[in-house]
Order: sequence, then C-alpha cells, then structure tokens
Amino acid sequence: MENIRNFIFQEKIIAPIIIVIVTAVVIKIMKIIVKKLFSKNDKNYHGKKRTTIIELITNVLKCFIYAIAIMMILEVYGVDTKGILASLGIAGVVLGLALQDTVEDLMSGINIILDNYYVIGDTIRIDDFTGEVIELSLKSTKIKGSNGEIYIFANHLVDSVVNLSQARAGVKIEVPTAYEEDSEKVETILKKIVEEVKKLPDVYQDSNYLGMEKFDASAVDYALIIYCKSTEQYTIKRKVLKMIKEIYERENIKIPYNQIEVHNGKEII
Repeated sequence: MENIRNFIFQEKIIAPIIIVIVTAVVIKIMKIIVKKLFSKNDKNYHGKKRTTIIELITNVLKCFIYAIAIMMILEVYGVDTKGILASLGIAGVVLGLALQDTVEDLMSGINIILDNYYVIGDTIRIDDFTGEVIELSLKSTKIKGSNGEIYIFANHLVDSVVNLSQARAGVKIEVPTAYEEDSEKVETILKKIVEEVKKLPDVYQDSNYLGMEKFDASAVDYALIIYCKSTEQYTIKRKVLKMIKEIYERENIKIPYNQIEVHNGKEII
C-alpha cells in the first residue's frame, strides 16, 4: 500500500491531474465572466451580436487555456517547452502556407462579425439556401433551414449573403369599408389598431395610418403601412387582418363583398 500511495502521489502522476482539474475550473469561470460582461437578455440585433461575440471569445480563450495546460503538463515530464515554442514559430510559417484556406477562414470569420454580415439568430440566404444562423465560429458557419436541414459552409466562401433579419419590410394593408360607414369613426378605429400593432414583437414604431386610399365600386379603401422585420411580414400581416376583422365586427362596421344575383331567365322590372 505504501508503494501504491507513493506511486500515486508522484509529481508526474498527480500534477497532470491537478492541471486538468484546474483547467476545467478556469474554463467554467471564464465562461461565466464572459457572459456577465457581454450578455443581456434581449433578442434584438445587438443582443444577437453579443451572443456571437461571447461564443467567439469563449472559443478563442478555451484554445489559449488548453495550450497553456498542455505546455504545463509537458514541463512536468521534463519536455523543453521553450524549444517547442521556438519550433512552433517555424512550424507556424510552414502551416500557414499549407493551411491557407484555414487561415483564410479564420480571417473571414473575424471579418463577418466586425462588418456585421450576420450573427447567431439571423435569417440569411446564401447559395439559394435560406435558414437561421445557429452557429458561427472562426472557421465555419452553420445555418438551419425551415425543414430542419443543416447547411455548413467555410467562412472564406462567403462572397455575398442576403441578411433577411437586418432588412425591414413595409406591409401596406388596404381595408375595404362600406360607403355608408362614418369615415371619422373608421379612421379613429384604424389609428387605434395601428397603435396596438406597434406593441407586437418585430414591428417598428414608424408604422402609421395613411388615410383613404381609393373609392372602389362598392367600398372605400383605407390604407395602413406596417413596418416590421422582413422575416415576419407575412405573420404580422395575418395578425393585423385578424385584428381588423374582429374590431370591425365588434363595432358593427361593414366590410362589403361581391354578390351575384341569378334570375333564371325572367325579365327584371
């Protein structure tokens, strides 16, 4: 037992174990600190950008901490780490030439974030594929399509990309209303509807009631303009139409519709 205990508590046995445990603890603490410094509980563009930066910084620091831990373990076993570092300098030049695509991926990943191409949570279109960015590292990007498929591409291949989340759409909604309805009452109701719509997520505050759009054959068309995220325009439009119909029914405001009369061959007097 004495021999076993002496063997276990040898520096070359216990030191690497301690280094591994300390490394795991340091990485966990580092993640907590990074999240505290950069994270906020919002889902807007800047919030998503912070999430992306957190992931990027965490990955870089993890690699740095792992490298230090490996060097410490090698020193325990008597390996000349200074010589390794000197050799790595030369090897780095050789690897840089051999792994040009990888280096280009790393530089492109940094450029994507700094130039706001896209961040985690954005919906983008690239190479005829549209999906949500679920992972962005220095080397590659993963986006998830509407059917659950995952598209992975190297960052250096990003030549042009359409960011649907950063764009905004203007949804014009025409509301046909019977001629006999009081126009002032209709306009007051539509203005209130716009104010309610502004409270919806992804709707911008410059949405507005435009006024009377045109005199149709059987109705007066009133117009609204709703500005929202381009990825949400159809969802928002459906919500607004439902809201208009419910309020019109509650206020007994008529929405005219075409009617057909059939006379079975008899002369109309």
